[in-house]
Amino acid sequence: MNKTSGIFLAGHKGLVGSAILRHLRDKAYTNIILRTSSELDLRRQVDTERFFEAERPEYVFLAAAKVGGIIANSTYKADFIYDNLMIAANIVNCAWKYGVRKLINLGSSCIYPRHAPQPMKEEHLLTGPLEPTNEPYAIAKIAAIKLCRYYNEQYGTDFLTVMPTNLYGPFDNYNLETAHVLPALIRKFHLARIMEKGGNDCQGAIRRDLAASPVGFGIDALHDSDPIAVLESLGVTASAVTLWGSGEPYREFLYSDELAGACVYLMERYGHEAIGELLNIGTGEDMQIKDIAAMVKDIVGFKGEVRYDSTKPDGTPRKLLDVSNIKALGWHPTIALEEGIRRAYESYLHQVSDK
Repeated sequence: MNKTSGIFLAGHKGLVGSAILRHLRDKAYTNIILRTSSELDLRRQVDTERFFEAERPEYVFLAAAKVGGIIANSTYKADFIYDNLMIAANIVNCAWKYGVRKLINLGSSCIYPRHAPQPMKEEHLLTGPLEPTNEPYAIAKIAAIKLCRYYNEQYGTDFLTVMPTNLYGPFDNYNLETAHVLPALIRKFHLARIMEKGGNDCQGAIRRDLAASPVGFGIDALHDSDPIAVLESLGVTASAVTLWGSGEPYREFLYSDELAGACVYLMERYGHEAIGELLNIGTGEDMQIKDIAAMVKDIVGFKGEVRYDSTKPDGTPRKLLDVSNIKALGWHPTIALEEGIRRAYESYLHQVSDK
């Protein structure tokens, strides 16, 4: 890429997209094309084609997606498969039709089978059943992988697909009904810490946090409710935080800015011939959720208990990526999990305090 190349970053407001945007700007790329979802609905084929015809981007980062944690995936199954299928199909087809030189499609490690061998290699794709709790999302992401592959084979395009592990970082989704595990942990322990400290303005502090946009919460009638009672119904109290599942599953996490660096690194240096059908991006290290929860608890400063509701689902037992292929291409992560969580929590506090 040249510094003035037209680069369309789809999904620039999200966790991944905002990180890629920061990285591109830090590297002095000056012609970054951005559209919010209200300005361009990528689910609509006609709108997407009009955009590509008018803007003619040379490079595309496909980071736009409908995402969420285990609750959201279990509740909005049709939305997750439809929205993500349409976004991928429209962008990939338009990238070919309007001459995009290179595209990077962002996937998710949930595309691998529930009981895939650990660590998961790229060739484990489609070798077994998926995790039921996020199957609709995973199927949409698998379809996007295959779209990129088959457009490359039929039309000679240069579309790359990368599979990041679980992500976290600045501008994450902290909505307690839709968040992934790590941002949900950060917010629950933060709110529990407010309750633990108490004081005359405890309810006011909780209300300000719950109402903070773009952090969001997800309960429309919150202003008519007792915020402490609402949090207690979600397992957050002044003395304990109750989490879904057993805490036994293992998870790998990568700081979002590290993923951004990897994506730009690949876009600048490699084509799909070098990476194959897809390429894992992660740290190659994981921890049990109960240990991650303890780490978040200490960083936030909550002194109470951590409890687990084993009647709720755990999700996939383990999701560790084999990252030997990207390391062989010269990229390595540098931010340790504890340091990354500290940075993410500081970013969260800024989001809330700015509102």
